[in-house]
Amino acid sequence: MNTETYMIELGQQARRAANTMARAETGQKNRALLAMAAALDAARPQLQQANAADLQAGREKGLDAAMLDRLELTPARIDSMIEGLLQVAALPDPVGGINAMNYRPSGIQVGKMRVPLGVVGIIYESRPNVTVEAASLCLKSGNATILRGGSEALQSNQAIAACIAAGLREAGLPEQVVQVVNTTDRDAVGQLITMPEYVDVIVPRGGKGLIERIAKDARVPVIKHLDGVCHVYIDQAADKVKAINIALNAKTHRYGTCNTMETLLVHQSMAAEVLPDLAERYQASGVELRGCALTRQYLPYIREADEQDWFAEYLAPVLAIKVVENLDEAIRHINHYGSHHTDAIVTENYTDARIFLRAVDSSSVMVNASTRFADGFEYGLGAEIGISTDKIHARGPVGLEGLTSEKYVVFGDGHVRQ
Repeated sequence: MNTETYMIELGQQARRAANTMARAETGQKNRALLAMAAALDAARPQLQQANAADLQAGREKGLDAAMLDRLELTPARIDSMIEGLLQVAALPDPVGGINAMNYRPSGIQVGKMRVPLGVVGIIYESRPNVTVEAASLCLKSGNATILRGGSEALQSNQAIAACIAAGLREAGLPEQVVQVVNTTDRDAVGQLITMPEYVDVIVPRGGKGLIERIAKDARVPVIKHLDGVCHVYIDQAADKVKAINIALNAKTHRYGTCNTMETLLVHQSMAAEVLPDLAERYQASGVELRGCALTRQYLPYIREADEQDWFAEYLAPVLAIKVVENLDEAIRHINHYGSHHTDAIVTENYTDARIFLRAVDSSSVMVNASTRFADGFEYGLGAEIGISTDKIHARGPVGLEGLTSEKYVVFGDGHVRQ
């Protein structure tokens, strides 16, 4: 079977499964999620064996450290996948909820009902845990999904897919509710994003090149973010201990994630107080520092940052640092160079915090917290399908509600329009 025929078949099966899911009861969806969690727990040896094969193949292909980190399924990450399934099962089901119900002068009642999107196509690279996150959220929100992971994670994704299928069977749902593409043919992506008769929305998760290509070529609506150029701004009213801890965590907790800080902004009045201490700790962690001219007055041994550094999503132990004159300059820098993903201010000044929250145009804006919290799991969504930097249809971590839409519902009792 060629790739086009194979993808059309997946699309047809997904559309039929979506029709079934639109009528699925909450209890049945939750049973499937709990059964998937049990299947993952029982299959730990198989999951790690498959992942080890993917990691070995990745090293042989020369994948960089950040990509290998995203690819690895550690025991803790398997625990997180299981916990994510349990959390999603415990969340309220958004499907079928009716709100804003009002009587009109004619006597009819008009409201809005939350409904599934239908078939969600998800394209992602490296992280096999995305397979579980995407499957769980699409299932709970009443959608069918077609998952196309990267070729580097093929064996890991297929092992996870077997656990998902087992959970669906146990709950009496069609296995086609979640379909993991089993071919590494790149044409599969082109087919998936150009099947509007079978696919209702595409969610790409991966590098900027992949997402730009999908946004350009798709004939299906796309929920996307292009990159994660995240900032921490240390305000003039920052607590030094908080500032250092947050700036360290935002950069060094993990390097290969979209919510990792890539540029540190420091108010000029705080530079002498925090930069030497931070630089010492960053260097102890192996982080390469690049700074503006003012930064290099305090850290003369670091490399000078150029214009491209302010736009860079390193996904690596590299950090750009800029000393700014005031809050306004920090906000201008973030809105110009950032990617509208996640940005944080460290301050004890209530007014500065409020200005920052309102003026920074990002999907997550934080006060006195690390950017690493920009995550569906941490936000209580159970998991996330991705982090959208779009303003329509969803923004920020996309959880259950972001995978649904609304339709108007009208109740009458024999009413006719006069």
